[in-house]
Amino acid sequence: MIYITGDIHGDITRFSDKKLRKLKKNDCLIVCGDFGFIWDGSKKEESILKKLGKKRYNILFVDGCHENFSLLNSYPESDWNGGKVHIISGRLMHLMRGNIYKIGDTRLLAFGGGQSDDADLRKTANTWWKEEVPEQSEIDYAKERLKSTGNIVDYIVTHEPPASLKDFLQIDTEQKSEMGAYFDSLRTECRFKRWFFGKCHMNKVIPPQYHAVFNDIIKID
Repeated sequence: MIYITGDIHGDITRFSDKKLRKLKKNDCLIVCGDFGFIWDGSKKEESILKKLGKKRYNILFVDGCHENFSLLNSYPESDWNGGKVHIISGRLMHLMRGNIYKIGDTRLLAFGGGQSDDADLRKTANTWWKEEVPEQSEIDYAKERLKSTGNIVDYIVTHEPPASLKDFLQIDTEQKSEMGAYFDSLRTECRFKRWFFGKCHMNKVIPPQYHAVFNDIIKID
């Protein structure tokens, strides 16, 4: 069983949702970026991460715009279900950009990262990290991994939405990036059932295949 939710921003109460009581060993909760619990490296934060890693189900997240990438990238890398992950604690893992994971019979492409709307108000390497914006090499890696599947997956999980959906969602469209262009190309070049993304802080279905998800928890498999 796989559930999807949106930006948590370090809010532990999301894990008290009654829907999650149904999750068992080897089931997964996937967070669409801005996980928020890897921020200051404090003892309190470490305690929370250990607690989450001891859940009976896997907690998986793609990175968003509000992550401490210096801390996040310091965690050990490992192989998990066909892709690369950062092992944070126990069953708590970061799904690394461009990897494809086989969870049961489900094939899922994960691609975190994005662009902060408030980057000019934050401090470099303190509250903002340049690593939030994916590099071309990460996009190339995703293309390579998709090529191995014939450009077919069941689900795509990202933080940012495809750029061409931003007008429909009535959010800022001034930011341009290689990632946004790549996501738009994925819409036509890749076959998938549904695409889930966070960032927009809304729960909204964009027919026929796109889901903006925030504080909802959606069963996808």
